[in-house]
Amino acid sequence: MSDTEIARMQAVLAKQRTAFTAAMPEALSVRRDRIDRAIALLIDHKDAFAKAVSADFGHRSTEQTLMTDIMPSVSALKHARKHFEAWSRDEKRKPTFPLGLLGARANVVYQPKGVVGVIAPWNFPVGMVMVPMAGILAAGNRAMVKPSEFTERVADLMAEVVPQYFAEDEMAVFTGGVEVGTAFSRLPFDHMIFTGATSVGKHIMRAAADNLVPVTLELGGKSPTFVGRSANKTLTGERIALGKMLNAGQICLAPDYLLVAKEQEGEVIDSITRGVTTMYPTLLQNDDYTSVVNGRNYERLQGYLADAKEKGAELIEVNPGGEDFAASNGNKMPLTIVRGVNDDMKVMQEEIFGPILPVMTYDSIDQAIDYVNAHDRPLGLYYFGQDKAEESKVLGRTISGGATVNDVVFHNAMEDLPFGGVGPSGMGNYHGMDGFKTFSHARAVYRQPKLDVAKLAGLKPPYGKSTHATLARELKK
Repeated sequence: MSDTEIARMQAVLAKQRTAFTAAMPEALSVRRDRIDRAIALLIDHKDAFAKAVSADFGHRSTEQTLMTDIMPSVSALKHARKHFEAWSRDEKRKPTFPLGLLGARANVVYQPKGVVGVIAPWNFPVGMVMVPMAGILAAGNRAMVKPSEFTERVADLMAEVVPQYFAEDEMAVFTGGVEVGTAFSRLPFDHMIFTGATSVGKHIMRAAADNLVPVTLELGGKSPTFVGRSANKTLTGERIALGKMLNAGQICLAPDYLLVAKEQEGEVIDSITRGVTTMYPTLLQNDDYTSVVNGRNYERLQGYLADAKEKGAELIEVNPGGEDFAASNGNKMPLTIVRGVNDDMKVMQEEIFGPILPVMTYDSIDQAIDYVNAHDRPLGLYYFGQDKAEESKVLGRTISGGATVNDVVFHNAMEDLPFGGVGPSGMGNYHGMDGFKTFSHARAVYRQPKLDVAKLAGLKPPYGKSTHATLARELKK
């Protein structure tokens, strides 16, 4: 990467910060206009984005991109447009007694932070830019965006269309590979949000630390799915199949592995197989089924399967149409269910991010809970079952970024719920009001009354009777 390119990024950051400072306080009407323009950008170019995503993936249907990238982004922006004025209001807080009685006032004022850096992944290359953008724009910030180099056509299209709707001092896009991403992550933003792999998130955090840039990390990990003995197996199989086959499993929240009662393992596997067959009677020529994004990830996934088989696992290929994937020159993969797994296998060590589903068995739900708690805290956790006491035990004794009961992934679709990870699966939240607050600075403002409160309370020298009275009152158990 040339010094000229680095200088341009630095110049745009300086330009955005100067414009931000000059515009303070950022008018709500300006924020609304930016949200409107972001919605227009997405709707005007929805078909072009869908074509670009499909070309980058090797194949992804227009319907899926509209449902998983464009629609959630528009929904998030509309939600922000409807509510951001209420979110922006000052919050009254109670002054410490007795100051409130003497006329003191305390407020929290939500101010925009300034310039937010957005580093997006390839799996939902439009949505992972524009969903957090709802909170960024609603809070009154400017934005600089680095799309993934793995979805190059989407990145180029974004760089082409964003300037048609936003001035460079409002929103700017920077394309390129690892060197560009590294330089971008080292910029002294006022906030940075990164969505991607945990391993890369560690590098992002180190880079941000040099400038003390606050970061929101949306990572991933191995989201477990508990299938209780009381679960409706037909419904469970259909819903797990949908969550795992969507985007060919290339979702940070996809069910990564199942925890199933030992005596029900076969029944659950059969129900998932039926669910896949109903939705995808064929796969290779099926427009509804997405390809693995590239050869590198295809080989990674095949390596996981080879490793599991070599270490004693049973591989069950769910191939409803009996198609010859080996003869295909693309990167589509059928779902492979993996039985008999253990922690020595890569499928149980790494986030899978593809159509592979390991199944572990348990004798008691406590055993399953203990297994989850012995590993990194996941981004998502799922429980299927009708036993409310068991549901309460699973949710109460585990920690995850979010959870969905009797389905998978859907807590992420709730714009009024915070979305984020915990520990290795991420830090910080966005969506709705929580996103607005993430990208805002909560400024404490205290207004002192005319009375000499410090003197009345004995808080300034010379210390005497009032001082002792205050201390005696406040230092009681």
